Amino acid sequence: MVEDREEWLAATFVELADTLVADFDLLDLLYVLVERCAELLDPAEVGIVLASAPGRLQAMVSSTERMRVVELFEVQNEAGPCLECYQSGEQVLNQRLSAGETRWPRFTQMARNAGFEMVHALPMRLRSSRIGAMNIFSPEAIVLGDREVHLAQALADAATIGILQERSVRQLTDLSRQLEAALNTRIVIEQAKGVVAERQKVPMDEAFGLLRAYARTHNLLLADVAAMVINGRLPEVEVRERVGRAIHPAKRST
Repeated sequence: MVEDREEWLAATFVELADTLVADFDLLDLLYVLVERCAELLDPAEVGIVLASAPGRLQAMVSSTERMRVVELFEVQNEAGPCLECYQSGEQVLNQRLSAGETRWPRFTQMARNAGFEMVHALPMRLRSSRIGAMNIFSPEAIVLGDREVHLAQALADAATIGILQERSVRQLTDLSRQLEAALNTRIVIEQAKGVVAERQKVPMDEAFGLLRAYARTHNLLLADVAAMVINGRLPEVEVRERVGRAIHPAKRST
């Protein structure tokens, strides 16, 4: 158990925050989390599972090898404290593993064989967003008090916020790129409209209609047609003539 808790806790939060840099490393963040929680709750061992898809958990990192093996078993068999914690979003605390345990029979036997006597699980969540759970397994039948639970949950919450923030930034970055690409495409189309309008002596709306009609009749992207007009690979007169023939086919002579 950590002696100078306040100083240790402050340093831990700084260390967690230090992982949230431009070249964000998810595994590094998770390893810091399990190592610090294991240090806080010694002799407990700690592991993290995250959801790769709704309801599908993946064992990510563990403070010990035996913890990793038990977590893998738990995830693969879809039974145990972490799955229950993730599904409910609620803490699973001070669950003593006994020979007569019926809550998670297969998991209990596996965990006991590995040397664990007490298990806990804390949700990794932020409001309605649940991303996984933190397993805390102890080889001794030690009951976690409120203080230890609050501190461990605070560390899990800090890591959760960091992960969700990184996801939000990535999504915003992707959206920004999409918007930038759309704006660049829009500029090319406006330029092509101007070329067609000037050469064909038609209003801009009609020029845009010609570009769209050509793209549709030839199964092309509007942006590609606009680029072809600007680059001279598709003369604007050809746009009007080909579209005109498609819309107004020549009458057959009788």
